[in-house]
Amino acid sequence: MPELPEVEVVRRDLEREVVGKRVKSVEADGMRSIRRHHSRKQFAGRLEGKKMTGVERRGKYILVKLEGGDVLVIHLGMSGQLVRSKGTREQMAKHTHVVITFTQGGQLRFIDPRTFGEMFVTELDIVEKEVNELAHLGIDPLENAMSWEEFGRLVASRHAKLKSMLMDQKFLAGIGNIYSDEILWGAGLRWDRMSDSLSPEEIRRLYRAMMETLQEAVKYRGSSLADEQYVDLYGKPGEFQEHHKVYAREGEACRRCRRPVVRQRVGGRSTFFCEACQV
Repeated sequence: MPELPEVEVVRRDLEREVVGKRVKSVEADGMRSIRRHHSRKQFAGRLEGKKMTGVERRGKYILVKLEGGDVLVIHLGMSGQLVRSKGTREQMAKHTHVVITFTQGGQLRFIDPRTFGEMFVTELDIVEKEVNELAHLGIDPLENAMSWEEFGRLVASRHAKLKSMLMDQKFLAGIGNIYSDEILWGAGLRWDRMSDSLSPEEIRRLYRAMMETLQEAVKYRGSSLADEQYVDLYGKPGEFQEHHKVYAREGEACRRCRRPVVRQRVGGRSTFFCEACQV
């Protein structure tokens, strides 16, 4: 599933490509991707003729603001992709479920093989009622300015394993399986260390690793794994997977101490770490 860096890359791409454009027409091939609406006609009716005025991100959700106070909410789910097309002549990819055509030309296409993602239009004022998760999102590491001391107080006030804490959307918004492993490697901390056991120095390392890892991931335009289900708005895979230190590197040499990276199943997920230099 795309995590904070991937969604932030798409948000920035959308900000460049769709803000100021007016929707000419909308096509949806079924109700699965627009399931919060009563009909395809209702979904299209709330978009057609509207200008897109801004794009923001809340956790893993993208909010495209529309003139008049509505907002197009986009969640990529497990396999969703938003891809810009220059025109109707470009071949339609398989599993394209929503196509938004602009009056100035070009299209925005929503492709989702597993259909866990979705798009819907609502009023900006009530978006948190529509998506309960948004009402309880924790700190956004890229959006909310915070000192390491403040971060440390929040970490120390909890009693949770570090990986679970990092992935708790009510604590930190947008971090998932990939980046929790990468952050913990950067901090030199095991996934199962308890949050209230960290020294001030370890908290500083964790905070620095979190900020540096996420910023680097955005710089390299996200991580595309072997299935390449994540691509940016231009259909290109990210490059941060080439810089992963532990994730999906089982048996390979740790980039810090050269001992082999190990994989452990934790709560149904794979966790990658170095037993030698993460303590």
